[in-house]
Order: sequence, then C-alpha cells, then structure tokens
Amino acid sequence: MSARGHGVVVTGGGTAGHVLPALAVCRALVEGGREPGEVRYVGSSRGMEVRLVPEAGFPLLLLPGRGIERRLSRAAVGAALGLVGAGFEALVLLARDRPEAVATVGGYAGVPCSLAAFLLRIPVVVVNVDAVPGAANRLAGRFAKASAIALPGTPLPRAVLTGAPVRPEVLAVDRTPEGRAAARAVLGFREDQLVVAVAGGSLGARRLNEAALGLARRWAGRRDLVLYHVAGERDHERVLAGRPAPEPDGLDYRVVAYESRLPELLAAADLFVGRAGASTVAELSVVGTPSVLVPLPGAPGDHQTKNAARLAETGAAVVLADADATAERLGEVAESLLASPQRREEMAEAARRLGRPDAASRVAALVEEAARTPSARPRWRERAGRAR
Repeated sequence: MSARGHGVVVTGGGTAGHVLPALAVCRALVEGGREPGEVRYVGSSRGMEVRLVPEAGFPLLLLPGRGIERRLSRAAVGAALGLVGAGFEALVLLARDRPEAVATVGGYAGVPCSLAAFLLRIPVVVVNVDAVPGAANRLAGRFAKASAIALPGTPLPRAVLTGAPVRPEVLAVDRTPEGRAAARAVLGFREDQLVVAVAGGSLGARRLNEAALGLARRWAGRRDLVLYHVAGERDHERVLAGRPAPEPDGLDYRVVAYESRLPELLAAADLFVGRAGASTVAELSVVGTPSVLVPLPGAPGDHQTKNAARLAETGAAVVLADADATAERLGEVAESLLASPQRREEMAEAARRLGRPDAASRVAALVEEAARTPSARPRWRERAGRAR
C-alpha cells in the first residue's frame, strides 16, 4: 500500500459520456503522482465502465442494480431495492478500504458510493459535466467538499469552474493540415474527400440514425464525400439492414457500431453531427471541430439544449431541434457548411476558444485538496485511536 494513504475512489458513470470524463480524472490523478493502483473505479455492472475502465488499466469494482425509473412500476420498485443493496455494498467497501476521497461523476453507482462516503466522513467531490446537474449530483452536492462544474452558472453548492475533463487522446488531437492528413490515413479516407461524421453516443440515437440513412440516400451520387456513421450498439444491425445499396463511384458510406478511434475521427471530420452530451461538447471544443448539434429532447433539466447553447452562442455550432433533424433539413444545413471552408474555420476557432484542456488536472487538484482534509478519517476510527 502506498505511503500516501488508501488512495482515491472515482465513481459513477453508466454512459460513455460520463465514464470518459471520470477516466480523464483518474489519469490526471496518476499524472499528479498517484500510482495507478491507488485510483480505483466503482461503477455499475450495467454501465459502459465495464468495458472502458479495464481498457484504461484501472482497478474496477462493480455494484449491482440499475437506474431507477421515474414512475411507479414493478421494475422501479426492484431497482430501488437494488439501490439499497448497492448502498450496503458501497458502505462495506469504503469502510474496509477507507479511501482518502471519493469523486463522483453522477449516475447510478455514484449515489450509493457518495452516500456511503458521507456516512463514513470521507470527503466527496462532485464532478458535474452537464450544464444542469442530474439528481445524483444534486444529492451529493449537498454534502460535497467541492463541486467541479463544466459551465458557468451550474447550480451546485461550493461550485468551482474547472471545465469538463477530457481524455488525453482527445487533448492530443492535431487538426493542423499535417495532423488531419495523418488521421485520414488511419481511417482510410482519401485526401480529396469531405468527411461528415454522425454519432449519437455509445448507445446511438434513433433520430440521428434515421437522418443519417436519409443523408446516405440524398448524397448517394457524391464521390467527394465520406459519411461516417457511428450508429451505436443498440441500432447497429437495424441501420445496416436499412442502408441503401451503394452506387458505383458514389458516396463512401461507412457504418460502425462503436468507434474507439473517435479522436482521429474528430481530427479528420470536416463536420460533426451529434447529440449535445457534455463530453461531446467538451471534446468538440478542445479539438475545434465544426458541428451540428441535435439536443436530446426530454433530457433531465433539458441539459443538452443548454450544453449546445454554449457552442451556438459563440458561433462554434449550429443547433437543430430533434424534430427538425430530418434528412432534408440536416442535409441543407450540412451542405451549406460544407460549401464554405471559411465558415467552418470560423466555427473551429470559436470552438477552440471555449475549450478547457486543463480541466482534468483542475478536477484532480480539487480531489487531492479534499483528500488532505482532516475529515478524511471517520469518527469511529478517531474514537478507536483515542481509546487505545
């Protein structure tokens, strides 16, 4: 065990949009001097962390259960009981290992872990990457030592503006002509092709997938275009079944379920079309990729609309309502942008001005500061020490 103490726990996630910022914080903690084994991840057995955390090389502990539905049903009752069980497991885990601090990005696993930390008087740091905090972070924010926020005005107690943590692979993206040429070579694009990337997140987005299929038909005869479609694992087979037959010497239309080389795709793309999750917005800003954003309707607190507004206000993105994201309307917007290299460069510059490449290190500094607080020792251990 390290002489520095019992390490740090990073918890929460579920979707790639929350797991990736959490992993960026894990890596920043290691860059700041922690050993990889000192930084442990506690997640949900149903979340994207099951795949992404081991790939990143960090120890992973999984809690049972699933997210709670916001309506009364048998599944919701079962999920609530599962949350109680997860809370007990988190309490046992943290009491046994007694980490110096817990950082939560929200999501299912973040609730039992942050509550267990509160009961054991382990300092908690909330990492909130959306403009509007979710229920898990609102709860944890009440007793957190600090709340790291991505955007100004996020309503959480003891808020510190850090930006949204972005993984090192994205920070390393090079959109110079040479860097873009290298990324295009990795992905197999020709130098004379314009690249439009469509991605709806790790699970996919039905509206964007339908629009992308429509764009493939609309642009079927365009040899100068690549339409790179990340359909998501949920809809991948359905999209493949619905794709139009390719025309000889026509559109280069590629469909994948998940793209692990997203940094290279952000470098290569002339235009990105996607949802407005916090990680997407942060990565587009750091890299400087022009975008058309389609916020998810019905997202808690309408946070995706507020995320997208941050880019739109500065001219870094065009925002379309979900109902307007048809192949016809999206095609018109994309074609206008593709026809204007100057407009795309202005959008790229505006995006880069919003980027916060040091966000992960700022969050890591907050976690280390919390870890140094006297309350890191639970009272029952203090009393036991005095009794001896």
